[in-house]
Amino acid sequence: MTDNEARTEDQVGDRVAGLLLAAGGGRRLGGRPKALLEHRGHPLVEHAVDALRAAGCTRVHVVLGARAEDVRARAALDGCALVDNPDWEQGMGSSLRAGLRSLTGTGARAALVCLVDQPGIGARAMARVRAGYRGEASLVSAAYAGVRGHPVLLGAAHWAGIEATATGDRGARAYLREHEAEIALVECGDVARPYDIDTEADLVHLE
Repeated sequence: MTDNEARTEDQVGDRVAGLLLAAGGGRRLGGRPKALLEHRGHPLVEHAVDALRAAGCTRVHVVLGARAEDVRARAALDGCALVDNPDWEQGMGSSLRAGLRSLTGTGARAALVCLVDQPGIGARAMARVRAGYRGEASLVSAAYAGVRGHPVLLGAAHWAGIEATATGDRGARAYLREHEAEIALVECGDVARPYDIDTEADLVHLE
């Protein structure tokens, strides 16, 4: 890597912030917060933060909700901006709104949004989506066999519109559906598995 390439990479790292949504209470998992589920000896929230950093995000904001104090005490989240979402029970939309608001004024020009309950999506997929950043108008999404999934990169020009439509568990889906023609899809099926940890049966994916 040349000096110019390194400087460009550093600038993109500053402009594209990692935004991890980790507030869910695991209702279908007996009330176990997803952030604290163990995978390879560490909480899921740590795995996701490490992946975002390995993908090149120098700024990482983590939205917490269910048992936030336990997550703070048990997970190694040094260097992250921890965002409390008191409305986490209203669904993922509230966490996305809280996370995007927390990035206002930080200098971030885009948010690389990841979900804590998708440990099969690691740094390689995140880095591919992050590399699609072109500016504040960017909308980039991972795709799996052509089907849009996570992570997604949301340019700052879209944040206000997303905040206005992110309700319940829909997150940015309504907004992205309306702006589908603007989304750059990045195939990630060869480097990631987009399963969710939602139910007891899904725990088979954890090691």
